[in-house]
Amino acid sequence: MIAALCESFGPPENLVLRDVPDPVPGAGEVLVAPTRVALNFFDTLIIADKYQLKPALPFSPGGEFCGRVVALGAGVSGFSPGQRVAGYCSYGAARSRLVVPAESLTPVPDGLDDDQAAGLFITYGTTLYALKQRAHLREGETLAVLGASGGVGLAAVEIGRAMGAQVIACASSPEKLEFARGFGAQQGIDYAAQDLKEALKRATDGRGVDCVYDAIGGDFSEKAVRAMAWNGRFLVVGFAAGEIPKIPLNLTLLKGCSLIGVFWGEFVKREPAAHRENMAQIFDWAANKTISAHVHAVLPLERIAEALNMLKERKAQGKIVLAVPQ
Repeated sequence: MIAALCESFGPPENLVLRDVPDPVPGAGEVLVAPTRVALNFFDTLIIADKYQLKPALPFSPGGEFCGRVVALGAGVSGFSPGQRVAGYCSYGAARSRLVVPAESLTPVPDGLDDDQAAGLFITYGTTLYALKQRAHLREGETLAVLGASGGVGLAAVEIGRAMGAQVIACASSPEKLEFARGFGAQQGIDYAAQDLKEALKRATDGRGVDCVYDAIGGDFSEKAVRAMAWNGRFLVVGFAAGEIPKIPLNLTLLKGCSLIGVFWGEFVKREPAAHRENMAQIFDWAANKTISAHVHAVLPLERIAEALNMLKERKAQGKIVLAVPQ
């Protein structure tokens, strides 16, 4: 089988394609042939040894996928060879054969294509967990999404609207804001041209924002906290800007707001039943077009460095997906 491998930490250009032996599923495992592998911003960090998860070299990036079942390990039921499935595996998916635990797989409904199904776990799974279990977002509340045109930001726009929130897209250009509006954002703020704090206050008639979804970090985080409403919830999702902000804690006292961490991978491990319920909701939304599962680009596996650089340079509007040779 073919695999994209990180053999030494560094930029995407360090990745190589290798022929490696086919894996064999053990008890409770399933051998899958991925047709599509979705990439995420953290893939650019994990191959540079800048992420909290540190796999041993060599390894394949790619944390989510869609494909077909090839073989079942001992004790596995509920799946059959040839069945379309999607799954999550933290890393290791960018290869033509993959072994994963059976419980990490979800059947793909007929109305959903492989491109879309491959990218539903991490961005949409993280977002529904953030807005449902962590923020307890309620219908009619205001939700500000920082980095609203990227993969995870777009998921927040769509799921926020599906949950009945008034969504304020925040991005770095008018083009990105127009893109986010096309997926349900009712308002837009260009934080490259406006002061984010003041713009958020204007957008909420001075009341402040009920919930902020921040996957960007950097200089914008504190400005967004300063625009929080009383009892607001600030969701710490990621740091795509590269800098981990240091929020003055007196702001939480003055605003009566909460800073809430969102660690979806740990949620999956600790609360598997709630995770399965969330994913069933997401796949249902995707199949009935409540959410778009928008794909920005599909590139062949051999162009993985180009694909990762699109994420690294924040050029993607939606998901970046790899087509894996069979």
